[in-house]
Amino acid sequence: MKKIFKILLLCLVFFSGCGRKEYLPGTYLGQEKLYKSVIEVRLTLDSDKKIKDLIASVKGKEELITKEALPVLVERVKKTGNIDIDGIAGATYTSDAFKRAVEKALKKSGLGKNEIKKIDEKLVEKNYEILTTDVVVVGGGGAGMVSASTVKELGKDVIILEKASILGGNTARATGGINAADTKYQREKGIKDSKELFFKDTMAGGHNLNDPNLVNILASKSNDTIEWFDSIGAKFSDVGKMGGASVNRAHRPVDGNGLKLPVGAVMVEKLITHCNKLGVKIVTGTKVESLIVSDGRVTGVRATKLDGTKLIVNSKAVILAMGGFGANNKLVSKYRPELKGFITTNAPSITGDVVEIGKKIGIAFVDMDQIQIHPTVRQEDGALITESLRGDGAVLVNYRGEHFVNELETRDVVSKAEISQRGGFAWLIVDQKLYNNSNVIKSYDEKGYFIKGKNLRELSENIGTDYKTLKNSLNLSNPPYYAVKVAPGVHHTMGGVKINDGAHVMDENGNIIEGLFAAGEVTGGIHGANRLGGNALADLGTFGRIAGKNAVEEIKNTSL
Repeated sequence: MKKIFKILLLCLVFFSGCGRKEYLPGTYLGQEKLYKSVIEVRLTLDSDKKIKDLIASVKGKEELITKEALPVLVERVKKTGNIDIDGIAGATYTSDAFKRAVEKALKKSGLGKNEIKKIDEKLVEKNYEILTTDVVVVGGGGAGMVSASTVKELGKDVIILEKASILGGNTARATGGINAADTKYQREKGIKDSKELFFKDTMAGGHNLNDPNLVNILASKSNDTIEWFDSIGAKFSDVGKMGGASVNRAHRPVDGNGLKLPVGAVMVEKLITHCNKLGVKIVTGTKVESLIVSDGRVTGVRATKLDGTKLIVNSKAVILAMGGFGANNKLVSKYRPELKGFITTNAPSITGDVVEIGKKIGIAFVDMDQIQIHPTVRQEDGALITESLRGDGAVLVNYRGEHFVNELETRDVVSKAEISQRGGFAWLIVDQKLYNNSNVIKSYDEKGYFIKGKNLRELSENIGTDYKTLKNSLNLSNPPYYAVKVAPGVHHTMGGVKINDGAHVMDENGNIIEGLFAAGEVTGGIHGANRLGGNALADLGTFGRIAGKNAVEEIKNTSL
């Protein structure tokens, strides 16, 4: 019996060893699918089982978020000598696919992820750092990059501090369009529009809670904003219609075949390129925690980097471009209790840090309870289904297949109508004609958002609606059909820092705070009780340039 046991034990040891690949140093390839592209990594390991090098690339269509995230993820692996790294907030799918690709490469070497030897040399982390510049911009989304570009164009040095690991903020997620009136693109298409009509629509959309002076600037400078974006290579030549607009006013980019592209991705890509070309200094992974005030004037910021480094930036002016607070449901529900638990379309970094920062120095805030919910949001992941689809002809139906609301009503009206339906959701439906004309719709399909039907009967079966009701509800006639289930989600915070028409930040006594400016969603007053689709990008482009210009002018005029 003992002899048999020994034989079995020897066999067990032998066969367990047979299934394990012997480790060999070298370079190993790993791939992982991401939508319709593939992340490919080349992992080089040395004879001591340590990571020697790592290269990552994308095969196929590369989205902006992936392009920005991959270098950061690679750097984290190289710095730690370990593949078990934290992902990037706002780039979850890319982070997960990257880590799976690295694990596949590692497996080919014969090692498990816990068998890598970490680098011997401990990272030397700085505990304290001081920088000096003319202007520091807090936030690296659209408003921040527009502001910083303007400062640099006017000959002053500027530093962008961004809390997230990548640039873009909410701007990178925008897919609809940028509103502007009386543009060359409208005139080319025979669209009659005016700054006065833009003003009227925006005030009506905001239920006249808007600051008319700020709205007047938004409308009157909107064409200049389109021209400025043109000058940096961001051409928004297609013009569509969004909710609350009297005419086609939402300007969008197109590809070489004339198909519509996501406006935010194009805008952010061109802004990053422009900032780099100008030599704007960009510091990511850095959270600003307070403003430095000297003799009543803002003269810099205090911040902390992800590695714990304490950072002070001394400057002559500060521009706040930190976005709103849509990703902070605790803050959202403080001002609007009925929105507690709502999903958000916002980037994870949009948490309203300016509220605590502002309270410390007496910044005035306005309209903080005015929070917009967007009617077409996937509840599974907070993905926004752009309003421009409805402007182009997409249809909303309820659980029975009934058409229950005018798709081109303002966002608050459509959201309220959805919530009143059984289940509080709707199906957004497009046909093949709309699909063929939009790369945006195609990207949704690539991500698996749609339920499809080769005809209306099949679609009704697949989404659980009544066929006859659905047929009577749709004016779409080009099969196959595509449907995505949507419901409201927190999208935009109209309230924020109070500014004047020069983008100066105001204090609680109605006075400007010297050296402090703001632009973008961090501000309040422009959009009133409801923001029209397409106005956020117009806002950041217009007031971003005003903030940059006036920060430079103030520096010159005060001989700082």
